[in-house]
Amino acid sequence: MSNLVVFKKNLQKHPFHLVDPSPWPFVGSMFAFSCAISAVLYFHMFKIGPNLLIFNFCFLFILMFMWWRDIVRESTYEGYHTGLVQQGLRYGIVLFIISEIFFFVAFFWAFFHSSISPAIEIGSIWPPRGIQVLNPWDIPFVNTLILLLSGCTVTWTHHAIISNLKNQVIISLSFTIILAIIFTLFQAYEYNMADFRLADGIYGSTFYMATGFHGFHVLIGTISLFVCLIRLLNYQLTSEHHFGFESSAWYWHFVDVVWLFLFVSIYWWGGI
Repeated sequence: MSNLVVFKKNLQKHPFHLVDPSPWPFVGSMFAFSCAISAVLYFHMFKIGPNLLIFNFCFLFILMFMWWRDIVRESTYEGYHTGLVQQGLRYGIVLFIISEIFFFVAFFWAFFHSSISPAIEIGSIWPPRGIQVLNPWDIPFVNTLILLLSGCTVTWTHHAIISNLKNQVIISLSFTIILAIIFTLFQAYEYNMADFRLADGIYGSTFYMATGFHGFHVLIGTISLFVCLIRLLNYQLTSEHHFGFESSAWYWHFVDVVWLFLFVSIYWWGGI
């Protein structure tokens, strides 16, 4: 197999990567669609909803592992990620983050549409009557500090990779992952202690949709950073070739910025 790869590389007269046929895009789209359907069933209290949602998420994470494994092989062992390919990947992750920005714009739009001019059905006030809002200077403020600190540690990691300081890379990236886990645990505790739920009108739905999807992005970012830590321990990322970490770091900074907007608009301004 390795001889075949070398033979194909010798025949290639261009710096581009012509990707081999892969089942993961089709299988991933099917399981993503199935996750959406099972989430709808869960929201409408069908008995099969929770189990089906967990089943689909488990398979989605397995698929992520298999797909990332193939990409790591193409990059590290087969040498397909040339400078031009990495440039294209950078454009791709930038466009992906832009699409994510508009994804969250929809939630902020829904929140401000309902809060700036509250409908008469909710008493023409915001927050709606009967909603006990969370104190923004309690867990939300602590989580803000945690995410800002994690942004500093992930930047520390990037500079350590460029400077070939492996011990600092491991320490700083480990700190980032630990801070991400602490943030997620605090978020889960906050949800458990809140006096309102997703079904409690427009406030509950906009709050949990915005902060819940942000929490999901934190989870994906944490997994991505953990994969980078494993690759760093296996000497798969170098000071010249570490786009896998760069994309994770950009994504993590995006998650930080979104949380700042969530804290200011939904937790602080929305609770006044």
